[in-house]
Amino acid sequence: MGKIIHIKNAKAIVTCDENDSVYWDSDILIRGQEILEIGPNLEPGNVDETIDGRDKYIYPGLINTHHHFFQTFVRNTLKVDYVNMTVPEWLDRIYPVFQKINNDVIYYSSLTAMGDLLKHGCTTAFDHQYCYTTETGTEPVDRQMEAAEELGIRYHAGRGTNTLPRSEGSTMPENMLETTDVFIKDCQRLIEKYHDNSKFSKSQIVVAPCQIMNCYLDTFKESIKLARAYDVRLHTHLGEGENEIIKERWGKRSLDLCEEMGFIGEDVWFAHGWEMTDDELDRLAKMKTGISHCPGPAILGGFPIIDMKKMIEKGVVTSLGCDGSATNDSSSLLDSLRIAFLMQSYFSKERGGAISPYDLLKISTINGARTLGRNDIGTLEKGKAADLFMIDMNNIELTGMHHDPKNMLARGGVTGATYLTMVGGEVVSREGRLTKVDEEELSKKGEKICTQVLRNTTDAF
Repeated sequence: MGKIIHIKNAKAIVTCDENDSVYWDSDILIRGQEILEIGPNLEPGNVDETIDGRDKYIYPGLINTHHHFFQTFVRNTLKVDYVNMTVPEWLDRIYPVFQKINNDVIYYSSLTAMGDLLKHGCTTAFDHQYCYTTETGTEPVDRQMEAAEELGIRYHAGRGTNTLPRSEGSTMPENMLETTDVFIKDCQRLIEKYHDNSKFSKSQIVVAPCQIMNCYLDTFKESIKLARAYDVRLHTHLGEGENEIIKERWGKRSLDLCEEMGFIGEDVWFAHGWEMTDDELDRLAKMKTGISHCPGPAILGGFPIIDMKKMIEKGVVTSLGCDGSATNDSSSLLDSLRIAFLMQSYFSKERGGAISPYDLLKISTINGARTLGRNDIGTLEKGKAADLFMIDMNNIELTGMHHDPKNMLARGGVTGATYLTMVGGEVVSREGRLTKVDEEELSKKGEKICTQVLRNTTDAF
């Protein structure tokens, strides 16, 4: 049956449901992972745990749709800064550092990124793991699954790869290349071992070749065959500065290549998309293909700011991602929510108006769920997962904002650690500290690994 939890007397519960319901002075009743009821003055009888919701605003857990956890140990490195470089130029500078990464770096950097996400309200995370070196072999996703289970986060692992050598135009060092055959076989292994498509699943696999610029087209074609045979989703980077190279190589744009191969559809989403034309956005909307917008690296790299209002009006499923820490330095999706709102507001006059802070909250919750192909998360309502976070409103910095909980987060710049984060009815973070692990111990071990493997062996630091 599962543990019965009663969250009592919450000041406001923002559901992000289809009616945009907000419950004032209300309760949430949870059994196991599932929300049983939301409303005022619930009388559940015997419960296993009561959580005091007084002076708390409650929101659905945020859903991150693009990240690179392995980069967490290559952040704050100005010698290989993203600023004033194109994406291909930056990749050429950073890959010699990435090639040093081993599975200890994968494990501790993933713990770091996932812990940051959880502490800032993110309950489901997709990571695009494309860093495979001679040191890691094919173990990185296994180590990430280990980390995710330890912390309690819902984890969608994107098994990525790069297959095209530098001699044929890629930016990849030789010891970070895989063959298409090795990649596909490992994707199949991971799907059969970890992919769970049942309700309230905490582990899923996405087939995610890194990018057309650094892969053979055959890698993408075989990815499509495998993913659709196993009914799993597909993901890659697209429209982030590669089109000039792709046109020179293939005589067409990258989305055209994807369409020709069939790497498009309701089971596909792309990261970034700031090079997309109006016509390409129309095509994405028609095919129900999503875009994960990552505002942090767009601002840091000085790249074009996508028109989210236009994308939404056209019907493109738009979600939010942190992106890798080497191009963001933060794994807080609350921070990305704020950045995205400010970016869109800056351009609002020339774009016919801004999207609201609440629209961005829904992009970060229910749209994230749609992007990942899930209907059991993303909102707070009966039958959905008890994935949520609480903001303590009994703080001086939030005084004066209590009247509008729907718009408060992005508009008011609420980007600090949550009062509480819950995944599937389990409290995984409370008052800014993870509950299932010893943060201090993990931080020390992670810093030791970062120093041994990266700081002492590269000149990037």
